[in-house]
Amino acid sequence: MMMLKKKVNEHQKRKETPVFSGVLKYFPDAILEVARVSKIGNDQHNPGEPLHWAKEKSTDEPDALVRHLIDHAKGEVYDTDGQRHLAKAAWRALAFLQRELEHEK
Repeated sequence: MMMLKKKVNEHQKRKETPVFSGVLKYFPDAILEVARVSKIGNDQHNPGEPLHWAKEKSTDEPDALVRHLIDHAKGEVYDTDGQRHLAKAAWRALAFLQRELEHEK
């Protein structure tokens, strides 16, 4: 009985989480830019490997996030590799949040 109730709650929670209409439809261009930065970062840090997050290679999300925000605040739209500082900051913010959520599980 408890397992069935848990499944119903998870299903309801998923239905009440508007990933498409509450995120993707709001920020389609920004999401594409973050995905682009993710691919370029993977190619840089994991050459020849399939797209994946090598979590052990970089664990300084808060510091990297703030560095990109500072560079942007100084008027630097693009990083030295030609990618937007704000897209990199968004990726780092998502990574930081993901780690926190995983830690809580």
